[in-house]
Amino acid sequence: MRVQVRSVDNVTIVDCAGEIDLYSSTRLREALLKALRSGIPSVLVNMEEVTYIDSSGIATLVEGLQLSQQTKTRLGLYGLRNNARSVLELARLHKVFNIFQHEQEALEKIPSTRPFEGP
Repeated sequence: MRVQVRSVDNVTIVDCAGEIDLYSSTRLREALLKALRSGIPSVLVNMEEVTYIDSSGIATLVEGLQLSQQTKTRLGLYGLRNNARSVLELARLHKVFNIFQHEQEALEKIPSTRPFEGP
């Protein structure tokens, strides 16, 4: 799995590619938590090139969601392939994450979303 971090305007984007599983989720975790602690108001996770995600990857995203609540940072996901979207829907997490179709939509809409405030 490849993880890269970049900034667009006032948004940090964590680009992921490959499989997010028990062995690789630590790289995503480190990048995501660092971005959420940086003080920037919005963080997006680009999942366009994620081919697989398991429960440890989902746990990493949930941990990020919890930290975003503490830091009052907007967190969003975009570019989910069908398999990743199905996993989130099965766990009913699609109701708590801000999910966008593509980067342009995410960049346009994330500034106007409210930070996650819990269930």
